[in-house]
Amino acid sequence: MTTAPLQLFNTRTRRKEDFVPLQPGKVGVYACGPTVYHFAHIGNMRSYLFGDLLRRTLARAKYDVQHVMNVTDVGHLQSDADDGEDKMMLAMRREGKSPWDIARFYEEAFFKDCARLEILKPQVVCRATDHIADMIAMIETLLQKGYAYYGGEGGNVYFDTQKFSAYRDFARLVDDPNACARVEEDSHKRNPSDFVLWFTLAGSKYPNQVMQWDSPFGRGFPGWHIECSAMAMKYLGERIDIHLGGIDHIPVHHTNEIAQSECCTGQQWVNYWLHNEFLLLDQGKMSKSAGDFLTVQKLIDDGYRPMHYRYLCLTAHYRKKLKFSYESLDHARAAYDTLCHKAEEYREKRIVPQKTLRSQVTVDKIDAHMRSDLGSPWALSVLWDAVRSEDINPGEKLFIMEAADSALGLGGLQLDRPELTPAQQDLLTQRDAARRAKDWAQSDALRAQLAALGIGLKDRPEGSGWYIADATLFHSQEGRKP
Repeated sequence: MTTAPLQLFNTRTRRKEDFVPLQPGKVGVYACGPTVYHFAHIGNMRSYLFGDLLRRTLARAKYDVQHVMNVTDVGHLQSDADDGEDKMMLAMRREGKSPWDIARFYEEAFFKDCARLEILKPQVVCRATDHIADMIAMIETLLQKGYAYYGGEGGNVYFDTQKFSAYRDFARLVDDPNACARVEEDSHKRNPSDFVLWFTLAGSKYPNQVMQWDSPFGRGFPGWHIECSAMAMKYLGERIDIHLGGIDHIPVHHTNEIAQSECCTGQQWVNYWLHNEFLLLDQGKMSKSAGDFLTVQKLIDDGYRPMHYRYLCLTAHYRKKLKFSYESLDHARAAYDTLCHKAEEYREKRIVPQKTLRSQVTVDKIDAHMRSDLGSPWALSVLWDAVRSEDINPGEKLFIMEAADSALGLGGLQLDRPELTPAQQDLLTQRDAARRAKDWAQSDALRAQLAALGIGLKDRPEGSGWYIADATLFHSQEGRKP
């Protein structure tokens, strides 16, 4: 196994650092999870792909990983800075269902997309609505310590950002003292940057909120930021190794998490903060608020496999913006499918993965790139160099490919093999018969017919093997979707 040190870019210090866990051999990871009011778009999924790469890298480095992720099913307003309506309530009006039904539906859809993308499910998935008591207890502690205050009649419970001298340090907002004033004026706040820990029904502007609970502060619902702090501490303790999230969480959500958590415990909360960059479309950052967004299912409907999108994400470092286009997705599909064909060729020949000094050195290079702040593009480059090399034998190549699959989550490098329609199967049978009869003209004609249906062929002594050469053509037959 590689002895390369594990290094991660820590947002807190803005530099790449050697990773040292709080407990030897064990790592606690908390990831900001989905707000389950709509389908996740592929920009959202890039965040969870990045978290999956971290988890795989930690596991290959022989760490015992405890991965915790929240599901926000209440309390996340349209603006991260306490403005707008609760997203779950907006979805309730949009779909005419209860917010609980909406949350369960989209939570299930989210994890279905994760499975399609080979994203490992966290060991702990915690819903906000199951942890209201934990949030209330944390707010009570902050009130007792003087870091939170009641907004008075018609107000909420707020965190007093002036009581935490390092409030602007994480987001590096020190040069602009008004940088946190991102919402319309709230006369109940002491400072514009103060944020809500608990919305009372009178103070939230939404007294008809369906999702509400009794509390010592009045009936209402929690703020978004308190959810993550309370649930992370419940499952990982008062100090955490790694916290993950999108780069957009830095100036508001994660800044607020740090403030309330460190004031509650009196110590540094998280040692390593990791953030991924945006996925970009031509019009800018992808978001559901734009109205039209791409989902994993939309890519499938367009003839792509979810693994094609995962491969595309692997070609860009997680801290770099990735511009999405169907052209780039086509390139990713071609590359990924080529790897699958090569792996299948070796398996069909019953080649056994061969661990040698040469193949292990190559695997160590892949792991070293992943241990250097999750360098997936460079790990892929090492894999391709090995696959193309004439000096590495097939058994060694298969060993390297299987290790790369483990490190990068390549879905076993399996070809897409849905069931053929009777008409497609009949053409395949006719071509096998033409080959046996050495009717090469008919054989070529049938190959062309199959190609027009998106089906590629691999000729073998025992018969024709087939694969999807053009997913769009293949899945358009008879209106079929993959």
